Amino acid sequence: MRRAAPVDKVPVVAESRLAIWISATRPRTLSAATAPVLVGSALAAQAGHFNLWAAMLCLSFALLMQIGANFANDYYDFLRGADSAARVGPRRAVAAGLVSPDAMRRAMLAVFAAGFLVGLGLLARGGPWMLALGLASIAGGIGYTGGPWPLAYLGLGDLFVFVFFGLIAVGGTYFIQAGDLTTEVIVAAIPVGLLAANILVVNNYRDMETDTAANKRTLVVRWGRRAARGQFNGSLVVTFLIPLVLAVHFSHFGWLLPLLLVPWGWRQARRLRESQTPAELIALLGSTGKLLASYAALLAAGLLL
Repeated sequence: MRRAAPVDKVPVVAESRLAIWISATRPRTLSAATAPVLVGSALAAQAGHFNLWAAMLCLSFALLMQIGANFANDYYDFLRGADSAARVGPRRAVAAGLVSPDAMRRAMLAVFAAGFLVGLGLLARGGPWMLALGLASIAGGIGYTGGPWPLAYLGLGDLFVFVFFGLIAVGGTYFIQAGDLTTEVIVAAIPVGLLAANILVVNNYRDMETDTAANKRTLVVRWGRRAARGQFNGSLVVTFLIPLVLAVHFSHFGWLLPLLLVPWGWRQARRLRESQTPAELIALLGSTGKLLASYAALLAAGLLL
């Protein structure tokens, strides 16, 4: 009897440490840090106050705070059992055994420390309020999933994202460059915060079952998926109504440029309603981040035009 020819084994290529850490930063979520800085800087430029150095410091600070928060989420969700073997979302470095909990904790603290040092460069323009804002950002990044009262586990994550990645990030970027705040800036920050929160809605929508098991009481866990779809759709409606209102109020029709994205937003709402698998929701998660980035880019372009 003839023996079968040996089958060559496919070599397994080990993932580099750099690739593991880049993945741990969660690149798909970083638009939540860059978008508000872009919008705040465009508003400052429209008002004649744009400062490139200040804008770059704001961007660096925002990215470091976002990455630090993602590392904190990776670390604390593992400790609390939310990132278990039953989780259906993208891989988490600590839960997957790719990074030790101690290493992730050290990385989290190092990134937050770097962000704090970058933030010190903003004191000359923003005054002592910037120190308070920096400390609040770090406390929020850690307290989102860590500490005795983690915001995400209490159902306050959506509000946190809306305030910090919308109102504070856009308003703070503008204030550092212009030295004041206007009603126009605050209103323009609302859609940025809502679209950033929609990223979280999709993430929590996908993780509802494992979050329930870990006693992570997100709004999706508290109110169910139907209410989450209502929140997602309502945020999109407000997001696209605000440019229309501002365009009419200020007679500046550059505000209308983001309305080109209405069909994309409608497709996202439909995809959330029709998604049946984690893979579909993971793809939608990436799409929500891209919608935020595109909205910010078109709004900035419209203001500068």
